Amino acid sequence: MFNKQKTHDKLLELVKAENIKPEEDLRNHLYTKLGGKADFFITPTTYEEIQKVVKFSNEEDIPFTLLGNGSNLIIKDGGIRGIVINLKHLDDISTEENTLVAQSGARIIDASLFAMQQRLSGLEFACGIPGTVGGALYMNAGAYGGEIKDVLDYAYVVDKNGDIVKRLATELDLDYRTSNIPDNGDIVIEATFNLKPAKYEDIKAVVDDLTYKRESKQPLEYPSCGSVFKRPPGYFAGKLIQDSRLQGTNIGGAEVSTKHAGFIINKDNATTTDYISLIEHVQQTVKDKFGVELEREVRIIGEDKE
Repeated sequence: MFNKQKTHDKLLELVKAENIKPEEDLRNHLYTKLGGKADFFITPTTYEEIQKVVKFSNEEDIPFTLLGNGSNLIIKDGGIRGIVINLKHLDDISTEENTLVAQSGARIIDASLFAMQQRLSGLEFACGIPGTVGGALYMNAGAYGGEIKDVLDYAYVVDKNGDIVKRLATELDLDYRTSNIPDNGDIVIEATFNLKPAKYEDIKAVVDDLTYKRESKQPLEYPSCGSVFKRPPGYFAGKLIQDSRLQGTNIGGAEVSTKHAGFIINKDNATTTDYISLIEHVQQTVKDKFGVELEREVRIIGEDKE
């Protein structure tokens, strides 16, 4: 077990004091509004600070977790030990000719809308994805027929040794909702996308259509982690759940959405335990009824509450 006071003192040498929060309640940083506390919640403002924190955690063998904006994540009620780093201050977006460069902490929605303003096409599919740019690369986010791998050129990462490295898109093993970023221990800090010039009106028409589809079909009025399950080969997860008559099923304060069966909402002060129990119940019910294994798209991390 690491020494918290010693760790705090050292972190003050690496990151500004206002960007270090001991015992931070992580539910304040998750779309589900669930989860326990982090020993230390760090929000660096430069790439160099990220490198320093990574190297320090390696030297002292302190657990280290990267947290995006919490849109596709469930954190257990016991929280996360060690250092949790969040890149929300690194959110610059810019364009040059037909490329868009976005820092990891920028929302992929904002990158999509910025591209539209610059009359660049290719990121329309991301106009409703709530995660960060870094998170979008981490899981090769996609929607409405588009994926990150379709437009990504390359990314800069801080690797597990604390060094900044350029990774080509072809080196990231981008596949359906996966990449090798977590396996490599990389932290995405910046991504460059190849886009195409187009008329503003044409891009906006697509964005407006996709926004309408999202807002009309998804339960955005409740906290949730977004789509819970990956699409099984040959099936649609939401249809399987709907046909299993699971919509409206609840455990504690967690409920399978009646608006979109692929979503589980925090309807009434749910705990993470409620949420995970309901996910497992849905998986078992669909398997018993249709023989199909539903694989989670959402990540579950952290420790159980003692």
